[in-house]
Amino acid sequence: MRRRRFLGLASGVAGSVALTATGCGSGGGASRTGDVTLTMVASDHGDLEGNNPTQEYWDEVVASFEERNPGIKVKVSVHAPGKAEQKVTEMVGNDRAPDLAQIDSFAGHAAAGRLYRADDVLSIPVQADFVSALSTAGELRRVRYAMPFTADIQLLFYNRALFAEAGLDPEKPPRTWEELKQAAVALKAVGVDVPYGLPLGSEEAPTEAMTWMLGNGGGYTGDGGMYAINAPANVEAMGWLRDELVDQGLTTSNPAVTNRQGLFNLFTGGHVGMLNGDLSLMRQADRKKTDYGTAPLPGRDGLSDTTTGSAGWMLAFRREGNREAVAAFLDHVYDVENQFAFADRYHTLPVTVSASERMRGDKRHKRMRPYLDQLGAAEFFPSNKVSWAKVSREIGLYVGQSVLADGDPAAVLSTLQRTAEEEEEAARDL
Repeated sequence: MRRRRFLGLASGVAGSVALTATGCGSGGGASRTGDVTLTMVASDHGDLEGNNPTQEYWDEVVASFEERNPGIKVKVSVHAPGKAEQKVTEMVGNDRAPDLAQIDSFAGHAAAGRLYRADDVLSIPVQADFVSALSTAGELRRVRYAMPFTADIQLLFYNRALFAEAGLDPEKPPRTWEELKQAAVALKAVGVDVPYGLPLGSEEAPTEAMTWMLGNGGGYTGDGGMYAINAPANVEAMGWLRDELVDQGLTTSNPAVTNRQGLFNLFTGGHVGMLNGDLSLMRQADRKKTDYGTAPLPGRDGLSDTTTGSAGWMLAFRREGNREAVAAFLDHVYDVENQFAFADRYHTLPVTVSASERMRGDKRHKRMRPYLDQLGAAEFFPSNKVSWAKVSREIGLYVGQSVLADGDPAAVLSTLQRTAEEEEEAARDL
């Protein structure tokens, strides 16, 4: 992919920020000249082949920031997403927390009192610019600690060429579960290896299961934000998958061990008819020149009025004397030019209104408009719960068992509900 360069950008902070060296980011230290050095751990958003690494983006952002703020240095280290989380945990455990982290979880750090409130480090214009769907998603006990940095949603992907071969209209993707099933039956009849890709292995099960639950009016939480994993709508959704797709041979033979990337590879190779996917699949399908379409998610009785959303977060760790420098850098990070540049370069959805509007008006991003439209209706994981990290792991390990031939959705989901309630109770003591 051609590397995009962008000009040094206005950070939203007039001129340089004069700071004393009374405090600085852990691992950075104050220089002899009194400069402040911030450290940041970031997740990589480059492609699977290692092209377009995110380190290049951050190097450019830092260079333009430091040019306008000579009193502040920023050192960013980029890691694979899971490794970035581990790196932050390791640094915190060694009492050397980074000043900033761009990772996928925040509740544990917020509950432990390690983070600044967002309004301590973000200017009012930046706070007001976040898209409404994400305005409260980074809260813990009604206080925002995590700032959204990336966003994505699930849409239905389908192979247009395989649809045509099966006698299906590529311009009319399924709108209901029954229509999806009938399309899968038609695809199977012409020899498509995997009519519908159902990734309920440990990697992707929390997303895929939640997407189907939402399509039946359910979800992981109910009124008051309490866990409702075994709600009747969720049990019904998993039962439908078992009876109408898995038992009919319309998925892989064992969805409980089927992971997302394997299905993505099969889809881009022309072996999967339909599956739910995010923007990373669009990028991979484009590279393989797959003839595909996208559509809103089918629901039980019509198009689903929501979808599963995911977000990556920016965290600001409390360190003596670093708040002003952190605030200055975050104003720069959330500048419309930088936000749009990141979304454009790494195929994510912008988290600010200003960058979203720029993307919507850019002809090159015409295909992104359905994603931008759906983001406002997205439901996000309950990542504001300290217990969610453990609960999501349990869902990944076990929810797939509910759709197997001998699976019992009510029993599996009730076990997960008990686990969630126990973890939630334990988290209250933190």
